[in-house]
Amino acid sequence: MEGRNCSQTMQYTKNPPLLEADLLRDPLKQFERWLADAMAVKMKEPTAMTLATVDARGRPHARVVLFKGLRDGGFSFFTNYASAKGEELAATGRAALVFWWDKLERSVRIEGRVKKLSRAEALSYFRTRPRGSQLGALVSRQSQTVRSRAELDARYLDVESELAGREIPLPATWGGYALLPASIEFWQGRRGRLHDRLRYRKSPRGWMIERLEP
Repeated sequence: MEGRNCSQTMQYTKNPPLLEADLLRDPLKQFERWLADAMAVKMKEPTAMTLATVDARGRPHARVVLFKGLRDGGFSFFTNYASAKGEELAATGRAALVFWWDKLERSVRIEGRVKKLSRAEALSYFRTRPRGSQLGALVSRQSQTVRSRAELDARYLDVESELAGREIPLPATWGGYALLPASIEFWQGRRGRLHDRLRYRKSPRGWMIERLEP
């Protein structure tokens, strides 16, 4: 195995060609179809997606977050508004998402503007989270430095003790976003690296579908 470049030897062969006629006219419904396929093959985190943003100086940053459903016509996720990603979203109002489903040899890329979800939607979702996750959202000063894990754990235990037997309040800086897509690309692997790339692009006449060269 020494010196072997695995990326040069792997071939993508799981799927038949992806043709324009295979796609639904609505890209959100097409996404739901592919997400259902990813869930059916029992991937560990089929809803994991890379969220890419840029800061006020144009420097890019990316991290993995969890997709929490289509809301208000967009791809939703929840986070701390005071985090690095929250500050970057506030500064530019735009972001990109990438899903990668290796078991299916498929990927989806989404680009567009973001908007905050309502406080009511945030609270509704927050109440579905395990109590420990609710406490974590309240305790964490996301993206700030902390001197040690022990300090973070001690703060968690203090808040857990303080709120024992009580409902966890929704943090003032915690909530959701919806990324409203301007383009959605469906990528499927093909032999010889001649992959299929079909992109929906929003136009005044609705969604257009165009093929991109790999």
